Amino acid sequence: MDNVHLITVVGLVLMIALIVAMDVLFFRNHFWERLLMNIGIVLVFLAFYLRFFRHP
Repeated sequence: MDNVHLITVVGLVLMIALIVAMDVLFFRNHFWERLLMNIGIVLVFLAFYLRFFRHP
């Protein structure tokens, strides 16, 4: 596995851990707020990935 794949896997694990932690700690009973926050986190990670780790 090369570095880009390793970084991608670590990034996905970090994103999933962040989403689960935020859901459990702050947004347990707030469905719409939790959904919007999860979408926002995924979009931020996607933008970061596309900006720094996309192959030319």
